[in-house]
Amino acid sequence: MKCKKRFTTYEKVEKQEFWIIKKDDRREKFQREKLEKGIHLAFEKRPVAKEKIDKMINEIEEQLRKTGKRELKSSVIGEIVMKKMKKIDNVAYIRFASVYRDFKDINDFKKEMREL
Repeated sequence: MKCKKRFTTYEKVEKQEFWIIKKDDRREKFQREKLEKGIHLAFEKRPVAKEKIDKMINEIEEQLRKTGKRELKSSVIGEIVMKKMKKIDNVAYIRFASVYRDFKDINDFKKEMREL
């Protein structure tokens, strides 16, 4: 009080860390940046507002955190992402699915397209 200066503190919510179990059973910490990169690549040059994509990413992260689990399989995350993408843009969805599901040839694309 004597110095007549103001001291301000800020609080922020500490997010619970969780781990991703990869297809080969490796475990790594969840990294939002990796999720964002994969999603933004799928939406590249698509007529979807960045704000809409960012909102989707926030919803996905929130959904993952709400599970309360300390470990999640990457397949669970992939399915959540694809479900949300399908509602926004089919082309971005197919792009993501082709990498996530490791399409081998044109028949894999055709099969996925028929299901759309």
